[in-house]
Amino acid sequence: MPAQKKILNNIKDKPYFLKDNFVLYKNDCLKILEQLPENSIDMIFADPPYNLSNGGFTVHAGRQVSVNKGDWDKSKGFNGDYKFHYAWLEACRRVLKPGGTLWVSGTYHSIYQCGHAIQALGYHILNDIAWFKPNASPNLSCRFFTASHETLIWVRKEKTGKHKFNYGLMKNGAWPDDFIKKPNLQMRSVWAINPPKNGEKKFGKHPTQKPIDLLVRIILASTNENDIVLDPFAGSSTTGLACVLNNRKFIGVDTEKKYLDLSKKRFKDLERDLNNKLKI
Repeated sequence: MPAQKKILNNIKDKPYFLKDNFVLYKNDCLKILEQLPENSIDMIFADPPYNLSNGGFTVHAGRQVSVNKGDWDKSKGFNGDYKFHYAWLEACRRVLKPGGTLWVSGTYHSIYQCGHAIQALGYHILNDIAWFKPNASPNLSCRFFTASHETLIWVRKEKTGKHKFNYGLMKNGAWPDDFIKKPNLQMRSVWAINPPKNGEKKFGKHPTQKPIDLLVRIILASTNENDIVLDPFAGSSTTGLACVLNNRKFIGVDTEKKYLDLSKKRFKDLERDLNNKLKI
């Protein structure tokens, strides 16, 4: 029995959507994670809530917009937020294979709590990546530096494990849109990648949607073909689309129906594009 199917047989919940190696669940990620077998997942990408929905404002496309994203993004206070991050990170560590790795994305509002919990749980930190956004929105108050990056922490489940890193591909691959990456030199820990392009949002958008280029790089760097990738906060499933493009198996979890429906539209659109290319 294929590894992904064997894993899915452990989950009592019916998938919200399932096609080939792309599966989505509508549930709290902790309820799905507790049903997954121990040591079964090759890689996890997690973009947890930043807990920023506090009534404030930011700038988007030159306009002032609310930062409120939904109840899922509201802070429960320092202790409540930390407890939440510790719980999902602990659940993720259980299901990762011994050499498996986890990527966590966040801003300064959340990433340091995640980093503390990561170390408290015994993960081994491999890198922190600064994802630089060349066209970041300006700072409204003009009293702070303009926030123009997010941090990604890349960790291994165990200090003694042997993780996957496709060094040659990162060093010698073609990354034409990243002006920081120099040809045939080691890839550094600062990546210049633009936010999602217009075509990535043609069916709608998630408020913290990541660019496909970012997830493709992460997946190519730290997995091999047919590996199983989990995203416990799938949103519009950019992680899943990157898996489809690169022959990885994907399990995504989210609590919001509207974003899972958006994920389905994006998957079906990508599937059509790939099928059309095969016919040419």
